[in-house]
Amino acid sequence: MEVLRPTLINIGGRIYRKNTIREVSYQNEEEDDFYRESEQCIDEPCDDFTIRETEKGFQCSIDLPSQLFKYIIGKKGETKRNLESETRTSISIPRPGLEGEIVIAGQNRNGVISARTRIELLSESFRKRQPFTHFLSFALNQPEIQERFLQFKEEVLLKCCKDRGVESTIFQNPAKLHLTIGTLVLLSENEVTQASQLLQSCKEEFLDKIVAGKPLQVKVSGIEYMNDDPAMVDVLYAKVQMKDGSGRLQLIADRLMQRFLGSGLMLRDWDKVKLHATVMNTLFRRDPLGTGVEATPSSSETKQQLLCDQQCVI
Repeated sequence: MEVLRPTLINIGGRIYRKNTIREVSYQNEEEDDFYRESEQCIDEPCDDFTIRETEKGFQCSIDLPSQLFKYIIGKKGETKRNLESETRTSISIPRPGLEGEIVIAGQNRNGVISARTRIELLSESFRKRQPFTHFLSFALNQPEIQERFLQFKEEVLLKCCKDRGVESTIFQNPAKLHLTIGTLVLLSENEVTQASQLLQSCKEEFLDKIVAGKPLQVKVSGIEYMNDDPAMVDVLYAKVQMKDGSGRLQLIADRLMQRFLGSGLMLRDWDKVKLHATVMNTLFRRDPLGTGVEATPSSSETKQQLLCDQQCVI
């Protein structure tokens, strides 16, 4: 009844309600049943990796590139110590410069699961900060498409040669025309091998069935941009559609993206793949100011240009 008729207090002419606060006592945090075996895997998934039972408790391992180890260790080992303290586990990380698995051990199974999940989240977060190294794409470099693209380039340069910033260096290299599915950050040879094997498994599991042994014929026609303000456009894309009007190409792209996202190797850019072929990009420009004089790029600009020129298409 205290909730329905609480005690009222008059403070400065205003009436306030006095709520009853009930203190809840908790069991000692050091008790052995902190992680209850009956509740294992309720809050965090553990179906995609193996937890091994040992004489001293439980153990699992996680394979990450050595470039990510420093983020798991943290400044002066602080991140690693916090992980071990909060999950009551012991985390063994290979020495700097050495490849190997991170091994997590603990007396409680849920503690090991929690530590692994947190390490995966940390690695995913830091991986997103790295520049992408590869991208997954469909090649569009057939001779006929290249020829038509060069015709398009000549026509644009002829009609728009007096427009500021429109010059030949912002056009895509005809040999690199492609439909991007997604970008990847592959930090070791092992991850490159994983990506290749995953792509091969996708081919066997669903790609061959959707294609049914016949080439997919596409129509490349029209230009669009992904920006609300035309004045801020840096990239122009060519529209791509299936000639038969089906959604098979889109289906393949979406399923490939989901598989690579699930592997942790691909960065999520969109919820759905937008099939497009980049034809013009100001990032390719050799004359950033559009003055007609080539400028010496800064280190960051050089890095971006190298990323554009040296993509690996799986």
